Amino acid sequence: MSDSADYVPPKVWKWEQPSGGQFANINRPVAGSMHDQELPVGKHPLQLYSLATPNGQKVPILLEELLAKGHQGAEYDAWPIRIGEGDQFSSGFVNINPNSKIPALVDRSGPEPVRVFESGAILVYLAEKFGEFLPQSGPPRAETLSWLFWQMGSAPFLGGGFGHFFAYAPFKIEYAINRYAMEAKRQLDVLDRRLAGNEFIAGPDYTIADIAIWPWYGGIALGRSYPGGDEFLATHEYEHVLRWARQIDARPAVARGRIVNKLTGDPSEQLHERHDASDFELRKQDKLDAAA
Repeated sequence: MSDSADYVPPKVWKWEQPSGGQFANINRPVAGSMHDQELPVGKHPLQLYSLATPNGQKVPILLEELLAKGHQGAEYDAWPIRIGEGDQFSSGFVNINPNSKIPALVDRSGPEPVRVFESGAILVYLAEKFGEFLPQSGPPRAETLSWLFWQMGSAPFLGGGFGHFFAYAPFKIEYAINRYAMEAKRQLDVLDRRLAGNEFIAGPDYTIADIAIWPWYGGIALGRSYPGGDEFLATHEYEHVLRWARQIDARPAVARGRIVNKLTGDPSEQLHERHDASDFELRKQDKLDAAA
């Protein structure tokens, strides 16, 4: 890898060495499974395979919100996919997501298992299945879906763009950081202007648009993403984003969902697997025992 300003791309690119950085081994230029390994299956119809990255937080947050509303059919097993160890390239995972990215869901409630991959698709699938957090028709539905897909197109600039070059690249590149910081701030301004006149992203109601956008933009506004990134981007300037981020952060279902399949950071905020609501209480007890 060259960090020279005089670098000239070859006529034909070849994958000759890892790209460097903290997450160098999670991607490769080919698809398909790299090793045989079946996925575990728990007792509930909904089987989630994920990791508590911003994309990975969305689905358990929605499932916990559905359970909070009394939808017992939303009970689920959540299994960690250790992307740093290559779990996403196993034959079992590739069978349910040929793109080898988390999260992925299997719904076994019907006569045939249904696989759903891509976080936005899973949110829509579950919202329609349970009739919650997605308006059924008209302008409210269009607005919700528009903001949902805004997140799908925008977050790569925040994560793979700003986050990568600011926090994870093997060396700092001023041009890349400046370019993606500018775009990240533009996106925060888009949200701030929207939230200036609306309680939630799509309007007066909490929807899957909020659930999709919050882990990314709420995360950085609250100082949970990319150490120092909130200060660098001056996220305190976006007062309406901060209000919204704190409001959603205070929801009990969000507090539960965001730690599902979390393997790093503060041990008190980790729940490696989730198979029952009591798992959250057991985690709290473990914390109390450790402090005793």
